[in-house]
Amino acid sequence: MTPPRRIIFIALTAMSVLPVTIYLPALPDIAEEFDTSFALVNLSVAGYAIATALTEAVSGILSDRYGRRPVALTSVSIFIVASIGCALAPNIEFFLVCRTFQAAIAACFSVAMVVIKETSSGRDAVKEIGFAGMGWALAPMFGPTVGGVLNELSGWRAIFVVLALLGGAVLVASRRQLQETSQPSGASKGSPLASFRRLLGSARFWAYTLCMACSTGTLYVFLGGAPLAMSGQFGGSSVALGLYMALVPGGFVIGSYLTGIWASRVFRSHFLVYARIVTCAGLTAGLVLAMLHEPPPFLFFVSCMFIGIGNGLTSPVVNMGVMSEHDELAGTATGLSAAMSIGGGALISSAVGPSLNATSSIRILLALLLTSASLALLAALFAALVDRQPHARAAAGGGRGVRAREEGRG
Repeated sequence: MTPPRRIIFIALTAMSVLPVTIYLPALPDIAEEFDTSFALVNLSVAGYAIATALTEAVSGILSDRYGRRPVALTSVSIFIVASIGCALAPNIEFFLVCRTFQAAIAACFSVAMVVIKETSSGRDAVKEIGFAGMGWALAPMFGPTVGGVLNELSGWRAIFVVLALLGGAVLVASRRQLQETSQPSGASKGSPLASFRRLLGSARFWAYTLCMACSTGTLYVFLGGAPLAMSGQFGGSSVALGLYMALVPGGFVIGSYLTGIWASRVFRSHFLVYARIVTCAGLTAGLVLAMLHEPPPFLFFVSCMFIGIGNGLTSPVVNMGVMSEHDELAGTATGLSAAMSIGGGALISSAVGPSLNATSSIRILLALLLTSASLALLAALFAALVDRQPHARAAAGGGRGVRAREEGRG
């Protein structure tokens, strides 16, 4: 089987997250046109997040049961129809319903991850996932800028017309490039609850998922806390704040690129530990500087940039880790892990929320970020311990076959 071109994976991962941010600059205009409160329009953000988590969990099961290609094509088709519905929405209720159905595109992320695993061998898969992750990071970073320009030139409805057109392009490319890679098995035909129980009974699945959840939580704490901690630093300029905050997704792109270069040379769980050490080191340096003297905004955001770098290094390794435990449940594992990572990240963000307010200092924020990042490092060490056990058993029994299989997972 000829592997799909790398660009199709980048397109699928980018489209899975672009709708999250591209329409944010238009929220006030949407509220004004529908003559409703901003709080009601803002439900499109929360509703989309909930629908995304559900989509990730369900789409993984469906891809194991019915195949990767049908799930990808169906999710993109639903997204196109929903985007057209948003563009033509006559009232806020219809808009919110269509916006929720747009979350179907989130299935493309897990499909892309699984197809990469099934068309690449061993550590090369981690490298390809790293390159695909660059699209996942760049799309939401440039989304607000593109959406703002479209809103200014043609109104907010043009944003959803463009999303529908982009979805159409991805659908055409997927029909041509994306081949079926799943191998039907008895395990994937069983009860979804039974599949979840198998995965949740795996120490490896928990180790990698907890690492990603804590890494995601670190990012969420930054996104919610940085505007508060840095209030008054930029003279009210949201543009300056936005440019500084873009350093973090920019760091994710760097991390993803470095994963594509280096991941194939280092054993998987060891690479994960190194990734989390990078984030902790950057935040520790920032906290030390903040304790000595109030750092300028640039130094604060440079230290936070290591959140993005660490997450860019972490995400590909985690995805390979959760998929490697049960090959026949690769889609289910990816979807469930993604949903749990989103939920876990939101939980961490909610837990530290009361500690953040308009008077929060940079020191407090950096301490909270370092705490969450340290939890991710502990989970990475747990993953390394879990991955080491099969090697110990193989060494004790002279099991070269087991050793070879584990090396292939790395």
